[in-house]
Amino acid sequence: MRAVIQRVSHASVEIEGKIKSQISKGLLVLMGIEDADTKEDIEWLSMKIVNLRIFDDEQGVMNISVKDLNADILLVSQFTLHASTKKGNRPSYLRASKPDIAIPIYEKMIAQLESDLGKKIYTGEFGADMKVSLLNDGPVTIVIDTKNRE
Repeated sequence: MRAVIQRVSHASVEIEGKIKSQISKGLLVLMGIEDADTKEDIEWLSMKIVNLRIFDDEQGVMNISVKDLNADILLVSQFTLHASTKKGNRPSYLRASKPDIAIPIYEKMIAQLESDLGKKIYTGEFGADMKVSLLNDGPVTIVIDTKNRE
C-alpha cells in the first residue's frame, strides 16, 4: 500500500461537477492498493497517518498530529501510485489491485482510519473520475509505502 500524505489548508473532491467531500485544515491522503496488502498494512498505515506529527505547535515546530488537532482526513484511492515506468514511456499499472480486491481493502482502510482518528473521515469515490483540489500547507508532503517501512 502506498500513500501520499499532504498537509492541507483545505481540500475537496468533485465528481461530475458536484462536490463529493471537502475538508478544511487536515490531511489529504492519496492511497494506492496492491494485491499483497494485508490487514497488518491497513492497521500500520492508519496508525502512522493519524499519529504523524506534521502540524506546527506554538513554537512553529512540526510536533502535532491530525488526531491531536481533531482535524479532518480526506482519503482518495489512486491506482496510479503503483505505476511502473521502468520500460518505455507508457506507465504500467500491473501492481495496482483490480476493483474486486481493492474496494474491500479501501473500505477497511476507511473504517480503520475512522476508528483510529475517532471520527468520520471523508472520501472520494472508488473508480470515479475525480477532480481533487487542495491547498498544500507548507508544503508538507510525505510518501509512505507499507512494503518499505522507513
